[in-house]
Amino acid sequence: MTRILLTGGSGFLAAHILELLLKEGHSVVTTVRSQSKADKIKETFPSYTKEHLDFAIVEDVAKPDAFDSVVVSNPPFEAVIHTASPFHFAATNIQKELLDPAVVGTTSILKAVKASAPAVKRVVITSSFAALANVAKGDWPEHTYTEEDWNPMTVEEALANVYMGYAGSKAFAEKAAWDFIKTESPSFSLATINPTLIFGPIFPKLHSLSSLNTSNALTYAITQGAAKEKIPDMGGHCWVDVRDVALAHVRAIDAAGAENQRFFLTANENFNNRTVVDIIRKNFPEYQSSLPSESVEGGNYPPGGIYKTDNSKSTRVLGIKYHDLETAIVDTVKSFKAAS
Repeated sequence: MTRILLTGGSGFLAAHILELLLKEGHSVVTTVRSQSKADKIKETFPSYTKEHLDFAIVEDVAKPDAFDSVVVSNPPFEAVIHTASPFHFAATNIQKELLDPAVVGTTSILKAVKASAPAVKRVVITSSFAALANVAKGDWPEHTYTEEDWNPMTVEEALANVYMGYAGSKAFAEKAAWDFIKTESPSFSLATINPTLIFGPIFPKLHSLSSLNTSNALTYAITQGAAKEKIPDMGGHCWVDVRDVALAHVRAIDAAGAENQRFFLTANENFNNRTVVDIIRKNFPEYQSSLPSESVEGGNYPPGGIYKTDNSKSTRVLGIKYHDLETAIVDTVKSFKAAS
């Protein structure tokens, strides 16, 4: 049994990570923003005692000292999984509300672990495809993305709008983490997980239909008639199942060859929203009246093609076997029905 600190435990991805850690018998302390969040997690995983599931309240993960006391544990933590990320699309000051908090939120936990948690051997951080992708290249059909890619965005470019700010915040935060490893030479190693758009089931007791992640929110909207007149197009067509991303975090804790590595998490098949509509039509007859007819426009791939992706490192080092799109969408929609 490993003692693990998991940040942001009520989040969409973090809840799946927590479920895996508990099933594997680990002792987990997870941070939450409030006691009510902790109570909802207890309701979701009612069979675990305090020995296996405990909580620490961190109201603001962007504070420089947010994790100073949290990382101190008896028995001591041996690994940290950091998923918590201060982000919202309502930001009006991109520098102060997105860029600075992302970097501080990442580096503060690394500093705290180095200073006060000497037993930690591995820190795993949730990054993003946004830290790899070159937004300026657009669809870039001649390119294959791998872990070697870095988002080259400048601070000036990130300040252009909130969406650019999001992409920049992910890149700057991950770069700051790797800079910390290089300059501070801590006793622990680092692994970062870089997922694309994430589909997959929610936990009905934890997650509401009004606060879904971007990809799931669009799938839910399709079941409610949002694509009936025109199927929405997407700016990106690579995706991954949340259960695969969660497993990657857990395996990165102690997988041989995972130390100081990035892992690009993306499924073996692309998607467009027309395919999502077709999967829902095939598997959920109760939504037929909300779905568009086959003659409705939109939701296709760009005519010139799109970039390719290479997930071979995640399959080779972490042993990830990716879910297929139909399974992911069906399980996602079933979880929506359970939450409604």
